[in-house]
Amino acid sequence: MKFRLLVVDDEKNIRQGLAAGLELSGYEVKTAADGDEGLKRFLKGDIDLVISDLKMPGLSGVELLGKILAEVPGTPVILLTGHGTVETAVEAMRLGAWDFLSKPVNIDHLSLLVKKALDNRELVLKHRRLLDELEHHRQFESFIGSSAAMRRVFDTISRAAPTKASILITGESGVGKELVADAIHGLSPRRDGPLIKVHCAALASSLLESELFGHEKGAFTGAAARKRGRFELAHEGTLFLDEIGEIEQSIQIELLRVLQERKFERVGGEETIETDVRIIAATNRDLRAEIEKGNFREDLYFRLNVVNIHVPPLRERKDDIPPLITAFLKEFAEENGKQIEGINDKARSCLYNYDWPGNVRELRNCMESAVVMSQGSLITEEDLPPTLRAGNDEGWIRIPLGSSMEEAERIILRETIASQKGNKTKAADILGIGRKTLHRKLPGWNDEEGKTVS
Repeated sequence: MKFRLLVVDDEKNIRQGLAAGLELSGYEVKTAADGDEGLKRFLKGDIDLVISDLKMPGLSGVELLGKILAEVPGTPVILLTGHGTVETAVEAMRLGAWDFLSKPVNIDHLSLLVKKALDNRELVLKHRRLLDELEHHRQFESFIGSSAAMRRVFDTISRAAPTKASILITGESGVGKELVADAIHGLSPRRDGPLIKVHCAALASSLLESELFGHEKGAFTGAAARKRGRFELAHEGTLFLDEIGEIEQSIQIELLRVLQERKFERVGGEETIETDVRIIAATNRDLRAEIEKGNFREDLYFRLNVVNIHVPPLRERKDDIPPLITAFLKEFAEENGKQIEGINDKARSCLYNYDWPGNVRELRNCMESAVVMSQGSLITEEDLPPTLRAGNDEGWIRIPLGSSMEEAERIILRETIASQKGNKTKAADILGIGRKTLHRKLPGWNDEEGKTVS
C-alpha cells in the first residue's frame, strides 16, 4: 500500500523540498501553499498523514490541526516550527498533534517520524476493525437462522446501521423486529448513546404525546412535575418506535415536524428543544394500504421508510426451524433442570409442517411448553400443543411460495427422512438418490434417530 501525504507550507522551497524528499522514501505527496488550501485538499479524502508549518497566513497550523482532527479523528499531523514557536508546538501536541520538528528539517529524521506515525495509525485502524468485527458478531448472536431470507436481512442491517438514515422494519408480529432494532443501534456510530424504545400501540394518543415529547408541570390533570420525553432521553442515540402504524393522525403530524426540523416543545411548554436522534420504526401493518385508507400520512411514511428491512415470517424460512428448536430446547431444558436430547420424528414433522402464525415467538413458547410437559429425554408429538398435532398432515410436504429451489430441496429431503423415521437409506431410495448425495445436500443431519438436527 502506498501512503499519501499532504505537505502544507507557505514557503515554496521548503514545501517542494519536503515533497521531493518524501517521494524518494516511497510516499505519494500532495502539497498546499497555506492552511486554507491544505484543508480543502484534505477534505477531498485519501490523505493518510499531514505535515504542516505552524505559522502561515490565514489558517494557522494549530487551526488546521483542529479542523483535521474534528473531521477525521486519529489522523497523524506533524507540525514544523520556526524559532520561538516551540511552546506553541508543545501546546499543539496537547491538542492532538503527533509530533513537531524545528526548522530546518532533517529529511531523514522526518521520514523516520512519518514511518512511525503511519505504523501506529495502521495498528490503531486494525484494532478498530477488530473491535468492529467483534461487535458485529455480538450483535448477530441473538439471531438464530442462516436461511437465504435471513442472510438478506443481516446484509441490509450491516449496510444500513453505520448510516444516519431512518429505518422502517416491517414484518408480522413475533418475527423479531425488536432484535433488528437492537442490532442496528449496536452496529451504529450511536452505539454508546441511549437506545430508547416506545411501544406506540400500548398508549392512548394523549399519553403517547406526553411520552414522546414530555410535559411541563400543570400541563394537564395529574402532571405534578415536569417530565422529559423520549426524544429528549434519546438525544445523540436511537429512538425505536414500535408499532408505528397504530398512532393517530394528530401525533403523526407532530412526529413529522420533529423529523423535519429536529426540534419540538414539551406538552404545555413554550421552550423549543433541539434533538439529535436517529429514528427506527417498526410495524406489522401494511402502511401503503393504511395510506390509501387515509389512516397514515404519506409524507411521514417517506420520512420513516428511507431504508426498509422486511423480516420474513417463519413459514417462509423453514430452514431456520431446526437451529431454533435446538437453541430453545437447550435454553428451556437448562431452565427447568431437565435432560432433553432432542425430538422424535413425528414431533419434528409437526413442527416443520405447522405454519407458525405467531412466528418465532410462538415457536419459542411452544418449545418451552413441550419441555415442561415432557416426561422423557425426547420431545414427542404428545408433548406439543394440540394445535400443532392437529395441523400435521402426514403424506404431504408444504413448500412456501417464494422458496428458492435450494430451500425447496432441503424441505423435501428433511420431510422424507422424517417420514422414514430417520432411515436415510430408505429416504434416499424414495428420492432416487444415493446416500452420499443425501449427506452432501443435508450436512449436519444427525444419523441417530430422534435427535435434533442443526
